[in-house]
Amino acid sequence: MTRNIGLMSDMDMNPKLALRINESSMRKDGNLFNSSIAPSTPPTSSTAPPISGSPTSAQTPSSQSKPKTQTDGPSASAESSSTGKKKSLSVKRVIWISIAAVLSFIILVLAILLCLPKCLRKWHETQRTPKHHEIAPYIGARENPGDSGSLVQPGHDIEKAPLVVPPNEKQPRRPAPVPKPQDEQQVNVQTMTAVPKKDDKRVIVEPIAPAKDTATRLPTRPLPLTSVKSYTIASLQQYTNSFSQDNLLGSGMLGSVYRVELPNGKLLAVKKLDKRVCDQQTDDEFLDLVNNIDRIRHANVVELMGYCAEHGQRLLVYEYCCNGTLQDALHCDDEFKRQLSWNTRMRMALGAARALEYLHEVCEPPIIHRNFKSANLLLDEELAVHVSDCGLASLISSGAVSQLSGQLLTTYGYGAPEFESGIYTSQSDVYSFGVVMLELITGRMSYDRTRSRGEQFLVRWAIPQLHDIDLLTRMVDPALDGKYPIKSLSHFADIISRCVQHEREFRPPMSEVVQDLIQMIRRESHRRSDGE
Repeated sequence: MTRNIGLMSDMDMNPKLALRINESSMRKDGNLFNSSIAPSTPPTSSTAPPISGSPTSAQTPSSQSKPKTQTDGPSASAESSSTGKKKSLSVKRVIWISIAAVLSFIILVLAILLCLPKCLRKWHETQRTPKHHEIAPYIGARENPGDSGSLVQPGHDIEKAPLVVPPNEKQPRRPAPVPKPQDEQQVNVQTMTAVPKKDDKRVIVEPIAPAKDTATRLPTRPLPLTSVKSYTIASLQQYTNSFSQDNLLGSGMLGSVYRVELPNGKLLAVKKLDKRVCDQQTDDEFLDLVNNIDRIRHANVVELMGYCAEHGQRLLVYEYCCNGTLQDALHCDDEFKRQLSWNTRMRMALGAARALEYLHEVCEPPIIHRNFKSANLLLDEELAVHVSDCGLASLISSGAVSQLSGQLLTTYGYGAPEFESGIYTSQSDVYSFGVVMLELITGRMSYDRTRSRGEQFLVRWAIPQLHDIDLLTRMVDPALDGKYPIKSLSHFADIISRCVQHEREFRPPMSEVVQDLIQMIRRESHRRSDGE
């Protein structure tokens, strides 16, 4: 108490001392928001006499306030820094959570988009799969259900009666299932074809085919229309005695040929394609092939009379040529061979040349025969040539048949040199034509293993002798008995020499060969008329 009174009296007497005491009290209990350290006031000498105990009391608050003030500053800054760190961590956490949510959403959307098509496909398949109680739609009874032995069936001709729908009924997208006898479960493919009516309205019936039965699956679209007659396999079996060996006419790389005799006595030839050839084409492709062959119309080309496509079988029906093949006439029957005079052989050469000229230069697009040989030249009753297997190059050029074709043509001497390299053009047909013409004048086979090594291949043996008239006359078929004009023989040898050139660019087109043959025949006929 006395100490405070003393201080108050000193303050009254010394104003500087009072101010210093106030400053020290403000440092101790003053503004708490000030986090900075207050600078200490330098000591000043007091003019007033010191009071006992006053320096201690005056220094104590100052010394106590300084540590307190110094500790307040760092604690406040630490608290603020820790608060900032917490805020930054919370912001980063929110950002990462947002990114993870966006990525999860994107992955979910992608998964849905990937799975959706498969689900839709499965759903459509389940919708298309027939139920156990559904069967194929009933098309209607055949006109002659008991006439299974008739040779010709309606086929795809336009004259066939169209399917008619009653006017008071609307055509549904899927025909309603109708009960059908067990023996009529197999629907004839040909009766499924939609044929246009006169008012250009189409009735399209889609059969419900078994999902797993791909061998007998019906086509999803109507088969191509064709004007060629369609034959039943049962009828062809009946009139060939089940394709017996007695009716076998010959065999080739595509199949076998049989003789067919109709009830009216007319003869036909049916080519039964091998299974490996049938498996390479669908029904649509086979009918397209039939239509293309049917468009080939020439006096020296075998005419297509019909076809058969049933139960996995593919058959082509042609006109019948009664005198067999040129190969048989030249190499199998010596008595018949003597009937082939020089003029007859030149007419054969001209007929074969005109057939190739028609295929190469008249048909659009051009047709390459690819299998021209004496076994495919048929002879009618007048010994006129009819070239067979025209339009079948697509079958020969596919798969294993192509390899077999190359081996046969090369082995038997008909193949052009470029054929071994996989190249076959119309000029390759010209080469094969030249080989057949060599057979005509020499009477030799294109390849004869019974002869000496140097004479086995006809082309290799004959080429060096074609331009020597003495050697050429020795080459001529002895069956001609020397009855041939030398000049015509020389001209014919020149034509053959140009056809069998090793380089295909030097072989003449068939139109040029035809003109050379015509001029040669005319010149010989003029000489004969002048001599008479």
